[in-house]
Formats: sequence, C-alpha cells, structure tokens
Amino acid sequence: MFQVLPIMWRAVRPSRIADMPAQVNTFWLRKGYEGLTFFGRILTPTQELADSFNSGPSSLKTHEMIHLRQAQACGDSWLRFYLLYIWYWLRALPMNRRMKHGAYLLNPFEIEAYRRMYDTGYLSRCQEGGAQEWRRYARMSLEERLALFKGKVNSE
Repeated sequence: MFQVLPIMWRAVRPSRIADMPAQVNTFWLRKGYEGLTFFGRILTPTQELADSFNSGPSSLKTHEMIHLRQAQACGDSWLRFYLLYIWYWLRALPMNRRMKHGAYLLNPFEIEAYRRMYDTGYLSRCQEGGAQEWRRYARMSLEERLALFKGKVNSE
C-alpha cells in the first residue's frame, strides 16, 4: 500500500504527461483487472503485464491512456477526475444487481475508454482538449447506458 504514496506525492498535472509507465502493484488491483491508471502511472498485478504495457502500443495501453486524456478534460486535475469517477461509480452501484461489475462498466469514463480502445487514432484526435466523449455518456440515464453496453443503441 505504501508504494502508492510516492506516486501521489510526485504526481504532475495530466497535461504534463506524454506516456504513462506501468509498474507492478498487487494491493490496488482486484482479481481480473489488468491495469489501473493512478496519478500518471499504470498499476498492474504482474511484471509480465507491466512489461507488455511498457513495450509499446496496445489496446490495453490505449484504454489507460484515454483515462489520462479524460483527466486532462477534467480541468487538468487528477483529483477532479477521481472524484467524478467515484461519483459516477457510486451512482451506478445499484446496477451491480443487474450485471456483474455494472457500476464499473456503466461508468461514463469506462464506456468511452472501452468503446475507443481499439481506435488507433483516438488519442491523437483528443490530445488538445482531452477526451470529452464521457460527458455525453454522463448525461445518459443508467438504463440508456445499459442499453448502449448491450449494443442496443448506436451512440456514434
């Protein structure tokens, strides 16, 4: 746990980060998760995953880098990003009764990251003002997000 304190202490504004290095931290990751954006770093449960994140572009790396762009869009503040993330997660918590990991998967930040993680040009297109698509998902009801998740709505 104490490994994360130096990361938080040395954190810089999201706009000052060009790439996020990955490092192993088993304390913060739940079973089944491969990466977690944490104040400009990617935390992983294994060294193999950290090495794969650090070796070059991948859809998983893009997913985590989208969270960096989202933090840039949140007033260039990690604190605001995490507070909003937790707020949206808490609001979607009742959805856990209807689907496994519903609060996580219906979080507007995660919807954007999952929908765009295979789009190789997305990070460069949203470099200036950060990733903003999450704002549209945040305005949707939980039922609309659930329909979007299940593929019943085309948001493009």
